[in-house]
Amino acid sequence: MNGAGVMQEAGEMAGQAAAVSHEVADISPFGMTAAYLLLIIPLAIILWKRIGLLRGAIVSVLRMSVQLLFVGLYLQVIFRLNNPWLNAGWVLLMIAVADISIARGCDLRVGRIALPLFFALLTGTAIPLAVFVGLIVRRPMLLDAQYVIPIGGMILGNCLRADIVGIRTFFDSIRKGEKAYANSLAQGAGQAEALEPYTREATRAALAPTIATIATIGLVALPGMMTGVILGGAAPMTAIKYQIAIMIAIFSGTAATVYLALRFAANTTFNDYGLLDHGIFKGRDE
Repeated sequence: MNGAGVMQEAGEMAGQAAAVSHEVADISPFGMTAAYLLLIIPLAIILWKRIGLLRGAIVSVLRMSVQLLFVGLYLQVIFRLNNPWLNAGWVLLMIAVADISIARGCDLRVGRIALPLFFALLTGTAIPLAVFVGLIVRRPMLLDAQYVIPIGGMILGNCLRADIVGIRTFFDSIRKGEKAYANSLAQGAGQAEALEPYTREATRAALAPTIATIATIGLVALPGMMTGVILGGAAPMTAIKYQIAIMIAIFSGTAATVYLALRFAANTTFNDYGLLDHGIFKGRDE
């Protein structure tokens, strides 16, 4: 074998070695057993301090495990088929589940708030998701399962938490200051003008955690996107670029979703006189 052949073979071997070194380590059944054994720590603390969360903690872990197993099996099929319609259907299903979770988390009647919330979540998720997949990572297929499902889930998960904080703050503020709100209407203010202080407070409360996270990211902890890309074998700088892009997408989606959710909700939760309809709350009569 000549020198060129030796060099070529050595290069191929080096490439194979690099590829192997970049493979994500699988977790064996023994490893999963070790993971579940970690539960001894929180469960022991709950028992020792008699907190009363033992049953809830066990049920939550079991639900998480079963749900993730089923989702994992389903996602294997979705990723293998990579059908745009199937991928879009999965994203819409995630949005619908988040929609119901927000309504329940805010103690609101699902039937009264679900539709405006759905459109707010759809808009706030779809726009940054399309920009991320189509313009930032420039995938040839906009609804590529490998990107649209995990990225959409990250954006939507943050929108869900922000919406719960924002909507709950909005309605709590209205109920506490209902007389002041009614006085504003009586003095000639329009509904949007009278609601402005409450929407401002709710938006601030919803966005503050995301802003705080952005300000401390990389210093306090390595975030999920960056860790996942590094574990997938990418260079740290590539992971950093992904993390910056996803945080901007999350911030944009969260801001849009909270703004639209409050705007749309005002159309279905107030009566013809501009007053809050208490029938939207669970356990209250129409």
